[in-house]
Amino acid sequence: MLASRRMAVIHILSAGAAQSVAENIAARFESETGCKVQAAFGAVGAMKARVIAGEPADVIILTAALIEELVASGHVVAGTRRDLGTVGTGVAVRAGAPLPGVADSGRLRGSLLAAEGILCPDPAVATAGKVVMRALELLGIVDAMRSRLQFFPNGYAAMNQLASGSRPREIGITQTTEILANKGVTYVGSLPAELQMKTVYSAGVAAEATNPDAARQFIARLTAPEARAMLQAAGYEFSN
Repeated sequence: MLASRRMAVIHILSAGAAQSVAENIAARFESETGCKVQAAFGAVGAMKARVIAGEPADVIILTAALIEELVASGHVVAGTRRDLGTVGTGVAVRAGAPLPGVADSGRLRGSLLAAEGILCPDPAVATAGKVVMRALELLGIVDAMRSRLQFFPNGYAAMNQLASGSRPREIGITQTTEILANKGVTYVGSLPAELQMKTVYSAGVAAEATNPDAARQFIARLTAPEARAMLQAAGYEFSN
């Protein structure tokens, strides 16, 4: 049973990759339970830091690896991890812009070298940013692209800037879920397999949760079979 309506609130600290689905689930959860959802979204490294700093949280949604780290450090309740699905990194352009070639490493390399700017999350805190830097290294064009790289706090911020920019040959690279959630950009395709690093995202109950029962209910809804179609539409992939 949820807490009383006066006290009924859960706090969510989440990776941006789960934002669109978590917000949809939250709207229905609030309507059906009367429990208020207060959520913050951002790059995984930044959100992990906020958890460790003691920011109020009931539900934590990060990569599976980081959830396990937080279980080990006592910040997430052991046995509460539930996987949402797997997310890959993709390429985007401003809506209406010509689509660059990204189907293989050779075409992607040429497209990146021809771009006026590459917009992506900051590799210091974001999974997709690390993927971008690794891809540029494997393509042998890190130095050539360095002056054209633009880092943002998370993929949503990068896609918002891409959507509102004016340069015709800008390219955005971030998690597929953060591309598909922005109507101002067009999803071109995923990174080629040899450059791709797909990530499992998971949810867990915070050890210091003030409303653990409601947190468990929210996670159950987020990872229920009924939510799979929503997750797939948002860009999540499943192995079965």
